[in-house]
Amino acid sequence: MRWPAARLRPQSRIEADLQADLEDFVMADHKIGTREEHEAAREELLKQEKELVRRSDELAEQRRKLPWVPVEKEYVFDTDEGRKTLAELFDGRSQLMVYHFMFGPPYEAGCPVCSSIADTLDPQVVHLKARDTTLLLASRAPLEQLLAYRERMGWGIDWVSSGGSDFNRDLGFLHTEDELKPFLEGEIPPTVEEYARSCGTDVLGYVSEGPGLSVYALSDGAVYRTYVTTARGLEPAMAYYGLLDRTPKGRDESATTPLWVRRRDEYQDAWSP
Repeated sequence: MRWPAARLRPQSRIEADLQADLEDFVMADHKIGTREEHEAAREELLKQEKELVRRSDELAEQRRKLPWVPVEKEYVFDTDEGRKTLAELFDGRSQLMVYHFMFGPPYEAGCPVCSSIADTLDPQVVHLKARDTTLLLASRAPLEQLLAYRERMGWGIDWVSSGGSDFNRDLGFLHTEDELKPFLEGEIPPTVEEYARSCGTDVLGYVSEGPGLSVYALSDGAVYRTYVTTARGLEPAMAYYGLLDRTPKGRDESATTPLWVRRRDEYQDAWSP
């Protein structure tokens, strides 16, 4: 049984490869059963899903119990309301979440994957404010460049420039050429090359920046770092993965397949019936 392939108007090599993957996809050797067999298997799976939720709740509690680290360095950011300190970014609330968006000084546009994450984060701002939490983006590119890109993408989330400070570097989200040398001297994944070009920079310029999420608490005028994550720790902000995990094909990604994610205004109705 073949998966019905969509027509894809080739806009790039990635899209052409995706089309080939679709046409080659076969639901080979997948078990076909009765409704009763499905429901029995589903009940067994549900037990594991409930256990995963319980375990996730336990991890969330452990996360909240992590020791707080005082932020003693004075970081200053460029914002659309002028220069602000880290404490001022809380905007009157006691909790602050910062998404470290890959948009470095040599970039001409934001990282496509970070852009997809911002698509998820943007509408959450108002809900988090109701829970005493400020959520914003931080990048090292000049503020005017960030705000122009924000307008292009149609977001309302606050975005600050950390380019004049060590904020990203101190958190491990900025890397030197020497640190990246082993990676740069190896075989560069096609996805990295594709994304670097789409950002208007080279591979070094692209991978020098790193994505991440850092969380802070403000208590008695002092700022504390309470949590930092990156890589797959960012998946809660990538809602599409959780949805795809519940489809027959799943994420359908591999180390040799170019990553399909792009900026939302660049899909150009590529998928059509």
